[in-house]
Amino acid sequence: MKFLDLFGRLKSVIIGMIHIKALPGSPRSSLKMSQIVEEACRVAAVYRDAGVDGVIVENMHDIPYTFTVGPEVCACMTAVCASVRSVCPSLPVGVQILSAANQQALAVALASGLDFIRAEGFVFSHVADEGLLNGCAGDLLRYRRQIGAEHVQIFTDIKKKHSSHALTSDVTIEETARAAEFFLSDGVIVTGTTTGQQADPRELRDVSQSVKIPVLIGSGVTYDNVECYIDANAVIIGSHFKFGGHWANEVDPQQVKRFMGKIRGLRK
Repeated sequence: MKFLDLFGRLKSVIIGMIHIKALPGSPRSSLKMSQIVEEACRVAAVYRDAGVDGVIVENMHDIPYTFTVGPEVCACMTAVCASVRSVCPSLPVGVQILSAANQQALAVALASGLDFIRAEGFVFSHVADEGLLNGCAGDLLRYRRQIGAEHVQIFTDIKKKHSSHALTSDVTIEETARAAEFFLSDGVIVTGTTTGQQADPRELRDVSQSVKIPVLIGSGVTYDNVECYIDANAVIIGSHFKFGGHWANEVDPQQVKRFMGKIRGLRK
């Protein structure tokens, strides 16, 4: 199984989120690239030293997001990701580029030597806060083969956060997961309604029973509720590792260490 080969375990993999600072060209950009890279590497080192199982880089500070991602974003993300990879040479490293820049994320992953991407809009359509997003699985997997990046795994959000799913209200999350599996997703991601909001543990159970591919939790996992998600193949944690539990704040090294200490106890 590719997931096991990558992370070395099948359950309770912990992936730390690196929310890099706003990139050049985005409305809140204020730092030089050297400063953005330095901060991303500092956070990566915190995660590495605390014993997380992997990290993922995301341009979440580039608000408001757009479906038209310029070449400067790909160039900057490649620079950041290559540097994070050098800080974490033995950890699985992934990338997500907002919004729904999935092909660009694959290109960045290939150029930076990364292991996986997080993709939005893989199957079915939904209305995100950026607008209407249609399924991309066919084009995305063909692009992955075209550029020779088939070793880069694609973990895909289903019924994703910050979105309306009225268009597919007659399609359950289990059916969405099965569609993603049928369309060759390497793993599906279950989230709450917004960043930092807890995913429904019942959805984790139902989706896990519906597919044979890995099921990840993509939001809302904390020190206090992690027992509800210990059977997930992986959890991606950003907000809880920040001061005050807010995604835009700095990473709290003690919070990361405390959480990882609990995880090691639960794994025994």
